[in-house]
Amino acid sequence: MNKQELRKLYKQKRKNLTSAQILKLEQSIYKQVFEFDFSAVQKVHIFLPIEKQKEINTYPIIDFLRAKNKKIIISKSDFATNTLTHYLFNKNTTLHINAYGIPEPVNAEEIAVEEIDLVFVPLLISDTQNYRVGYGKGFYDRFLTACKQNVVTIGLNFFAPISSITGKNEFDVPLQHIIYP
Repeated sequence: MNKQELRKLYKQKRKNLTSAQILKLEQSIYKQVFEFDFSAVQKVHIFLPIEKQKEINTYPIIDFLRAKNKKIIISKSDFATNTLTHYLFNKNTTLHINAYGIPEPVNAEEIAVEEIDLVFVPLLISDTQNYRVGYGKGFYDRFLTACKQNVVTIGLNFFAPISSITGKNEFDVPLQHIIYP
């Protein structure tokens, strides 16, 4: 299937998940994340969940990483340029929900993309080569291309990878790891 068909299908599959199913899937994902070796990582970029899209609740991961003294980085989206700007996410950072339902920092210190050691990436579905389908604007592909060469990338998803995504292009960036239940 191509990206557009997969995007539509997996948005619907996620929409059909019950709260109980999501909690069970998240517990499996958290267990795997909590077993990951973060010893070489200091600054972790993570997405904040878009509740209306039933995205994975990343707040327990954030709490876990903060307990390990990792610096948490989150982003603001610029829909005019389809780019992200990155900010330190402290416990006193105020969040605002933008027009797309994305929680974004209001009062935070900007961080250069080159400082980020690990990126948790949202996705709708991935394939066995670790390519992903997101919402289709290319925010994360642009972001990952700008990261330092040795950045660690981890996709978080409710669904197991499929065999192949058709319609990939030269701008698509494969991830290093995909975590799913």
